[in-house]
Amino acid sequence: MAWVERVVASVELRVPDPNDPDVERFFGRVPERGDRVLRVAVNTSVLPWRVVSVFFDRGMRGEL
Repeated sequence: MAWVERVVASVELRVPDPNDPDVERFFGRVPERGDRVLRVAVNTSVLPWRVVSVFFDRGMRGEL
């Protein structure tokens, strides 16, 4: 949970989700996991924001 909160609070890359206009993708490296990139999909159209999904994104390795 701490990693999710950290990525959302200090995002390195934030892009809209191509499949859902209410969702944004937040990307951030997790040093505790060898700088793997954590992708957090967040519904930002509601308050409070809702986390939709979280996973390490292999496709973003080396992109941040």
